[in-house]
Amino acid sequence: MSNDISTSSSYLDSIRWQEKQVATSDGESDALTQEDFFSLLTQQLSYQDPSNPADNDQMIAQMTSFTMAQGISDLNSNFDTLATSMTSNSALQASTLVGKQALLESNTVDLNESGDAKGSIVAESAVESLTLSVTDASGQLVRTIDMGSQPAGAVRFAWDGNNESGERLPEGEYTLSAQGSTNGQFSSLPIATFKNIESVNINGSSGIIVNTKEGAVRLTDIAEIA
Repeated sequence: MSNDISTSSSYLDSIRWQEKQVATSDGESDALTQEDFFSLLTQQLSYQDPSNPADNDQMIAQMTSFTMAQGISDLNSNFDTLATSMTSNSALQASTLVGKQALLESNTVDLNESGDAKGSIVAESAVESLTLSVTDASGQLVRTIDMGSQPAGAVRFAWDGNNESGERLPEGEYTLSAQGSTNGQFSSLPIATFKNIESVNINGSSGIIVNTKEGAVRLTDIAEIA
């Protein structure tokens, strides 16, 4: 029985040959789409030799491979869209932080014209007495605050901006130090103070970066925002 269509090539080779014939021009993609694939499949089946039909297992394997590839491509596209959306949402949320204050580990505090200078002292264990000292830019001690005995943990403080005589001190940066006493032994304790958030930006794997007078810090490293 003669046949104008050669059946010596495999079904897969035939599909690949016909895929190369898909015209591409004007910047269009030369990738085989799902519509192209099934169109070629229909043509192949209509021209196959009845005495030597295409192998069913091979056809199913080819269809499965194409479907999986298409599914993975669609999934990647969806992930890209989701990532873009999440980045946009993060940027929008980050922009609302500007103008607020972040609690950062720092021994300096900015005193404004009015209001208290607030922060937190971290005591790893309970202390019998806790003292907060304030010095000005020249290094002169301007205020000592006795905070008494305190349990372990974060101890909040609020300095009213006054000196020992109750007079309001000028605006500016002041340095703080905390001393805790246990069984007659004194030790310095870490301090965290509130800093104004000047700007924010998103930096890849580092996430949201908050910029303050103290420098840049990751949002995840900030103990509190007020």
